[in-house]
Amino acid sequence: MAANHLPAAAPPLGSLPGRMVAAAAAAVIMMVALAVGCGRTGTWDDINPEGPPVHTVQCGDGLCDLGEDCASCAPDCGRCAGCGDGTCSDDEDCRSCSVDCGVCVDCGDGSCSDAENCDSCPIDCGSCTACGDGACGADESCASCPLDCGLCAACGDGTCGANETCASCPADCGVCPACGDGICQATENCLSCAPDCGTCPSCGDGVCNPSNETCFTCPADCGTCPQCGNGVCSANETCASCQQDCGVCSVCGNGACESFETCSICPQDCGQCQPMGCLEVVLCSLQCIDTSQNPPGFSIACISNCVSQGCANVQFFVDQFLTCAIGAIPFCGGDFSCLQQRCESQLAACIGATCN
Repeated sequence: MAANHLPAAAPPLGSLPGRMVAAAAAAVIMMVALAVGCGRTGTWDDINPEGPPVHTVQCGDGLCDLGEDCASCAPDCGRCAGCGDGTCSDDEDCRSCSVDCGVCVDCGDGSCSDAENCDSCPIDCGSCTACGDGACGADESCASCPLDCGLCAACGDGTCGANETCASCPADCGVCPACGDGICQATENCLSCAPDCGTCPSCGDGVCNPSNETCFTCPADCGTCPQCGNGVCSANETCASCQQDCGVCSVCGNGACESFETCSICPQDCGQCQPMGCLEVVLCSLQCIDTSQNPPGFSIACISNCVSQGCANVQFFVDQFLTCAIGAIPFCGGDFSCLQQRCESQLAACIGATCN
């Protein structure tokens, strides 16, 4: 039989030449290191094999990146020379210079498309981040940021021009659809939507500043607009510009307890009312009566709100006392002790009212 040939056993390390021993030891060390490294959770695992994150070029991020220029992205790179001179030249269009060429047709559709940005269409894309800092920057205009640059000269002439929108000139173009919902959104500010955002800080100082105040944006300083008071709340009127026609700026349910909202008519915003006793309701109601006039002037809404915060019995007895007190005002004026004497029995019944 042929002998089985077995592989020769590896010679012991001690019998190998020194150079081979060193090489073998190095190989063993490397294998151990690799095995240990496979389970590491240290810095080796933090190495990003794809390299550092790539910066995404985006118009409106404040960086004038490679591929952006004044024509394609004014918010980052500033306006091109000539933009703002009132003439729409051959190298300008509605996207690169809306202040001269007017806004694009699709501006105002509620969607900020790839061709729109905060400069060319703030009504869809919102105001640029620098808008509202008090300085009219190189990338801002009266059309894109009237808050810093002032209203355009034509704003207020009754015609909605090519470079005007409900965001830049609601007095001519009417207010934007979302204005009046009680929430100051990114596309709104104190000039375009005072009902939601409140009036601008300078409004109410007694001076009508022509750069950003008109009868529409600040009737407190500039007086009401001519059509205000005709009984019709038109498209270019709001509760802020013409309370007489449009009512008060209050939206129940928006989280803010606004003017004319109370706990009795809007607990969602103003909290639940704490029931008042009869004397509290009486004193509250008397504050709604102007005794300096003859006959006395009074606010029905104010009195109703006071009375509504009492229980059924309290409301009944308060009504009795107030009916007597209003008749006694010509003799007593605002003297409560006099009213108390003339309506003593009604007040006594009111104070004794219980809420069973």
